[in-house]
Amino acid sequence: MTKSKVFICILLLSTALISAQKISYELKENIPYYDIDNQNADDYIAERCKLDVYFPKDTTNVSTIVWFHGGGLEFGEKHLPEGLLEKGVVVVTVNYRMHPKVKHPVYIEDAAAAVAWTFKNIEKYNGDPKKIFVTGHSAGGYLANMVGLDKGYLEKHEIDANDIAGMIPFSGHTITHFTIRKERGIKGTQPIIDKYAPLFHVRNDAPPMLLITGNREKELLGRYEEVAYFYRMMKVVEHPDVELMELDGYGHNMVYPAIPLLLNFVENRAKRIK
Repeated sequence: MTKSKVFICILLLSTALISAQKISYELKENIPYYDIDNQNADDYIAERCKLDVYFPKDTTNVSTIVWFHGGGLEFGEKHLPEGLLEKGVVVVTVNYRMHPKVKHPVYIEDAAAAVAWTFKNIEKYNGDPKKIFVTGHSAGGYLANMVGLDKGYLEKHEIDANDIAGMIPFSGHTITHFTIRKERGIKGTQPIIDKYAPLFHVRNDAPPMLLITGNREKELLGRYEEVAYFYRMMKVVEHPDVELMELDGYGHNMVYPAIPLLLNFVENRAKRIK
């Protein structure tokens, strides 16, 4: 056999092995996360409170990433970020009710209901309930913060927020969200820290956290600084596992470059879970 034929055979064999190892994924769409009674009682719940699950078909006990979309709590649709495709994790993408059809804290309650659904159902989609990570961009990052820090929202579903494996808010408010301030007649340039602010719920036993923002000079008004203050207060209360990353060269729309940081965080924290 000539050298060229040997090379071709090796190449074909290598390609076959890679194909054999390739993980097959499935997408289940528009799964309601409230029970049928809630859906029947509220048309907006029936329309909006649904999630998609993107999962590896032949691998079990993998990590799950719950992703909340941004849009200022006023617009946006669940979507699967391209950087999370075929990464060996389950991805749950969530729709929730929005202003002005509802007001606070309804969207936080919806986010908690979706996370609770994930804890109770993710094994059906090859996920490990001990490895559930909550994230999202902008308003989605705010929702991830609130669900993981104010334990009351998940307690209503008999879930301990401390069982979340990690929280990775992308440029999420840590003060009270500007849409909630608007609903209360407070102007957007007046920062408020109350029970609807993640900062209000700083505690040292919260899940591990990776805080990611765009560059402080390119971000939305004060977003880096408020996140940095949240980080400092988490350190003050001696939280053992919180990081802050500022992405130079990027503004508020910093999702794509932050995805690898999210995946690295998930991989590293998942290794510690037995």
